[in-house]
Amino acid sequence: MKKILSSVTLLIFLFTSISFAQGFKVKASGEQTFNFADRGGRNQASFFSTTPLEDIRGLSNDVKGNITFNLNDIKSLKGKISVSTASIKTGIDLRDEHLRSADWLDADKYPEITFTIKSVKEVKQVTDNQLQIKVVGDFTLKGKTKEITADATLTYLDESEQTKMRAPGDLLGVKATFNVNLSDFGVKNKIVGQKVAENIEVNVNIVGSNKAN
Repeated sequence: MKKILSSVTLLIFLFTSISFAQGFKVKASGEQTFNFADRGGRNQASFFSTTPLEDIRGLSNDVKGNITFNLNDIKSLKGKISVSTASIKTGIDLRDEHLRSADWLDADKYPEITFTIKSVKEVKQVTDNQLQIKVVGDFTLKGKTKEITADATLTYLDESEQTKMRAPGDLLGVKATFNVNLSDFGVKNKIVGQKVAENIEVNVNIVGSNKAN
């Protein structure tokens, strides 16, 4: 009897796990790793600051990292994305120098800004090859780390003649948005709140491949 109950319990657990797992409904299956190194510099991470005195937009094309997950279960998502601190440009050279200085991002001491994925909280299936999720991760800026939740859209593209123009293999497009409070990361300056907003909007738009190139 105990063996029968154990078997029934196991079957219920497996059925429940399969029923509630959400992922991509594409040709490929199983665990895949996507590399976001882009020699063409087309991947982007940007920020936007708005105050009554000034709006500032910053952009980096030096974005890299890896994401691994089971295509049939997006909640298995793990990985890390990084941005070169010194690569961020705002359109004004002098302002970029200030941004890289110790008063701001201290690029020499902290050469990378990173987001390390911890878990996925919510999943919405938009189409067979597109998911909208809330992803929780550790965001590290200027040597300080804080847990942040990002809204992200993931799009899976099977390899085709068109996608090969970007990179070989199946592709994963990631668009994510989250907010960063500068004071949480030790970025404190007399002009924060005047010319630079205390709360910064961050956007990431990257494409990775599951085949090394």
